[in-house]
Amino acid sequence: MIEAKAIISNGQGKFELTTVKVGKPAIGEVRVKIKAAGICHTDWDSIQNWNKSFIVGHEGAGEIECIGEGVSGLKIDDKVILNWAIPCGKCFQCREGNLHICEQNSPVCGCGLSGHAHIESTSHQESPIERSFHLGTMCEYVVVKAEAVVKIESDISYSAAAIVGCGVMTGWGSVVNAAKVTVGSSVSVIGCGGVGLNVIQAAKQSGAAKIIAIDINEDRLELAKEFGATHGVIAEKEDADFIKVKAQVKALTNGRGSDYAFECTAIPALGSAPLALVRNAGTAVQVSGIEQRVDFDCELFEWDKIYINPLYGMCNPERDFDRILKLFDNGDMKLEELVTKTYTMENFADGLDDMLNGRIAKGVITIG
Repeated sequence: MIEAKAIISNGQGKFELTTVKVGKPAIGEVRVKIKAAGICHTDWDSIQNWNKSFIVGHEGAGEIECIGEGVSGLKIDDKVILNWAIPCGKCFQCREGNLHICEQNSPVCGCGLSGHAHIESTSHQESPIERSFHLGTMCEYVVVKAEAVVKIESDISYSAAAIVGCGVMTGWGSVVNAAKVTVGSSVSVIGCGGVGLNVIQAAKQSGAAKIIAIDINEDRLELAKEFGATHGVIAEKEDADFIKVKAQVKALTNGRGSDYAFECTAIPALGSAPLALVRNAGTAVQVSGIEQRVDFDCELFEWDKIYINPLYGMCNPERDFDRILKLFDNGDMKLEELVTKTYTMENFADGLDDMLNGRIAKGVITIG
């Protein structure tokens, strides 16, 4: 066992920086020395609502430090991105190609807990402790299944690599894998934080001709244009039904509405908003993972509109992380620019505050 600093939450709104013990990997597992961990809205939600003790963090990158028996294709010192949607490769959904909703390993699809590396690998005060989404990246070392890491063949920094495994993948994959945005199309993006910016740059890569960024913050709209937005629309908090926004989007799209619209705010009141912005037979995408009840006016579906709610950008980690990193290496994907600010584990609270108050696109904790 080795000692490691970690951020632990009680799942009732409190967290602390403390020390845990991390053991050696078992069969089929690896131990990773974490170099960077992304700060995500899901971290805040889990700290507030999970009602149990756990190590925080599900975005991360680092180096393989120890390898268990039965692991192939990886070696000590390999640079890796961690992936929380760990595929088993054998269940019905994996065989269907839906690796992101694996029936055996998914931490969010109501499945079993076989996706955990053995929980005894990490302990706090002599008792085993869970790790967020089977990872717990806000810890100096993590033991995970080998399928939870993807080797990096790129000069990307650890900070930028860390955010690929959730925020980047969710936005980019929602465009490329889920909506399949087409060349010459029009796209509306509601919310220009970290996820929204990745929707925007994926739409640009897909050849969208018109990309309309929508936000309440003018500075975010300017940033959105750096990532590929062609137009910006300011939303007003009083315009809850998006009546004014809808009028501006229609004016920019020949009176029809956009071909695609993506909701990236995680605000329940905006769950139906993308339907208001797309044309007849257009595609509305709820990207942000709203889990609260949302009441829809069925007229918003008229006519032939499609509404989808993909998980994690329908991620196939080996395929998609490689594609994203190749785009980065070719200069077609902004990843370093997404990391607005870095923090240490000691000032994690500052990172949460900056995120919740919209001061950053993406914050990352650097470790070691």
